[in-house]
This record gives sequence, C-alpha cells and structure tokens, in this order.
Amino acid sequence: MNQLTLFLPCAAGVEDFLAAEVKRIVGVADGDMSRSRGGVLLKASWRDAMLLNLHSRLAQRVLVELAYEPYRSEDDIYEIACGVAWEIWMTPRHTLKVEITAQHSPLKSLNFAALRVKDAVCDRLRHKTGERPSIDTTWPDVRVFAHLTEGQCSVYIDTSGEPLFKRGWREDKGDAPLKETLAAAMIAATGWDGSQGAALPLYDPCCGSGTVLIEAAQMALNIAPGSTRRFAFEKLLPFQSHVWQGIKAQAQAAQKPWPEGQKPFIFGSDVAFRMVDFAQRNAQRAGVAHAIELRGGDALQRMPPSEQPGVMLLNPPYGERIAAAGVAGQRAEQRATVRAREHAQNADGGEVDAFFERLASHWKKHYSGWSAWLLTPDLKLPGKMRFKESRRVPLWNGPIECRLFRFDLVAGRNTKPAAPSDAG
Repeated sequence: MNQLTLFLPCAAGVEDFLAAEVKRIVGVADGDMSRSRGGVLLKASWRDAMLLNLHSRLAQRVLVELAYEPYRSEDDIYEIACGVAWEIWMTPRHTLKVEITAQHSPLKSLNFAALRVKDAVCDRLRHKTGERPSIDTTWPDVRVFAHLTEGQCSVYIDTSGEPLFKRGWREDKGDAPLKETLAAAMIAATGWDGSQGAALPLYDPCCGSGTVLIEAAQMALNIAPGSTRRFAFEKLLPFQSHVWQGIKAQAQAAQKPWPEGQKPFIFGSDVAFRMVDFAQRNAQRAGVAHAIELRGGDALQRMPPSEQPGVMLLNPPYGERIAAAGVAGQRAEQRATVRAREHAQNADGGEVDAFFERLASHWKKHYSGWSAWLLTPDLKLPGKMRFKESRRVPLWNGPIECRLFRFDLVAGRNTKPAAPSDAG
C-alpha cells in the first residue's frame, strides 16, 4: 500500500491550486505528480490517501486508480475490472455501488458498461471467496468508479465516501449555496491564508451562510477540513484504526490557538439577517465562531469592518439578497413589494447592473486600499462597474463558467472602463 496511484478530481480551474495543496500536505515530488483538466494524479501511499482526505480543501474525492488499460468493447471493460484484486480491498459483506463517466467513449450505453464493471467485481469476489457482495446505491460501503475516454478505461476505488466538500458543519444553508471546495479555491486564488493575521483582514459583504468565512477561519486556525466527518476508507480492508487515530491526533495538535484578546480579522455581513443567523450557527459547528465577526447589513451601505485595508471576497447572488439599499431594514410588506419589482427587473438585468454600478461607487468612496475579488459568470462585469481588473482567474461553479476578478480599489475614480474582452 506504499505504491498507490491516486487521482484527486477537482473543479476546472482549480488544478494548479490543488497541485500546490497536495505538495504541501504529503510532500510529493514534482516527478511523482501530474495535473490534467479536472484533477491531479500522483504516486503516493495509503497513509497519504488518508492525509489528503483529512486535509484537502480543494479535492472533490481521493480515488485510488486500480486499472488503466485500453478497451474497445464492454467485454474488454469486464476483463479489465475482473483483473483487479478486489479481495484486498473488500469482502462480500461489503455493499457496493458502481458509477461510470465517459468522455468521447464509442460505447452506446454507459449503463451497460457500469453493469459489466459491477459483474466483474462480484464475479471476482465470488471466485475468490464463494460469495458475492450486495448492491446498495444509496449508502454503499464501497464505491467503485470507472471513467472511459475514447480508448482508455480507468477503474478506481473511492476512499472518501461523500464528496469532500461535505465538511460536516453546514447544516444551515440558503438557496444555491457555494460549495466549500469552491470557496477554498477562491481564497487560494487571492493568496490569503490567514498567516498574515490581523494585518490582512478578510471580508465577505454578501456572506450568505458563511462558507467563504468559515473556510478562511479554519485555514487561519489550521483546522483540518475533514476533522468532523467520516470517510469511506474506514470501511476498506487496508484500514488500520490506530494509524488513523494517530493522523487525527497530529492534526488536532497542529491547530493554532486563538491568541488571548485577539479581535476577529475575518468579517462577514449579509442583507438577509436570516442568513447571518445561519452563518453564525455554521461557524459554531465548525469551531470558528470566535474568529469571525458577523453583522447584518446591505453591501451598498456597509462601511469597512476594520481600519486596516484587506481583502474583500464575494460571490454575490442575484435575487432578493441583492436588493436596493436599505431593504433589510424595511417592513415586511415593503420588502415584498421591492422583491416583486426586482423579480420583474431582473428579467432584463437592469436591476442587477444598477446594483453593481452602485456597489462600485460605494467601494471607491469607502474602501480605498482594499483588494476586491468577485466571482461572477458575467465576463463583462468589470466594464459595467467601470473597473479595470488587475487579475482574472477562470473557475467553474459546477457547470457554470465563471471568472474571479480582482479589483484594486483607490479613492475616487478608479480606472477607465474595462474592455469586454476575455483573456482568461
């Protein structure tokens, strides 16, 4: 188990950040790691697989590659999967689920290909032990993944279980919440890691349920993102409880205590007070409530949360949380009227454009010296805000292609309007 090939899938655009994170967690040499669109492949050990599950903020899963061979038909896929030594990973008492993905595969039915992989696993175990495992498509003990390209078949066993963005602390969430892995990628893109302390505050003025803030606070306190959840590797045959307990104990010992008398340097606000309550409860479950200062308030009215300029990082939502200034303080019937009007105006984007124009004006007046990072699918947003971005980072929010724009804020007129071209 010291010569494994691991594949860590990630969102498109995150590969370089993930490669740097992997190197930091397990110290893999450059020659033992490669990156491709959507993931990082590396040579590592079973212990490394556990470490990556516990500490990676950017990977979606940690998969062990068990086969990578050419194929032409479903029968080839069966033979490839049947050649894997499944008996060293699982027993017939384990329940099984097989999932398959493809890119330019010539096969007509992925469902049939997945069935052939399942048959191969079951037939191999029945041949070795006299029994076959049962299938559980909801909560399996073992997940097997197969990926087909035009001519290659990869077979993996999953060591993560639920996707790694499920940290275990986000029970309160609003509509379309930002995945924790994407929030961590946004933070990584800014270069903020919490080591600067109060010298570089971080502020999310549209914090929602607090995902960006909590990821940042856990980074600052060196809290492992997987410290409150379980993993699929705990049910696989190579698992040794005492080794895992030692890894978790090391992670616990590496956490940074909050300095006595230290004020929070991570800040968040949201126009919806309900979301602020959600963020507070999530922060408490994540063990970082003492490191975050949360307040209600409209992004168009909130003043800087600290005297020291820092980093603003936001994924502004559309709809009722992007409301005209002061909506949060209006009476319920007034809010209903405003939201109905917004819904109609959002059909042609007029209200949204007006919001960002006013936000840019507010930032130029009150946030001189700050850097503002804004994730959006609107590639023309800098021009609408009359800003010129100093950096644009391509990131994917699920199936949505986005850009993380950086704006360096100065007082008064910031710069001339940005050209609408897309270099990233």
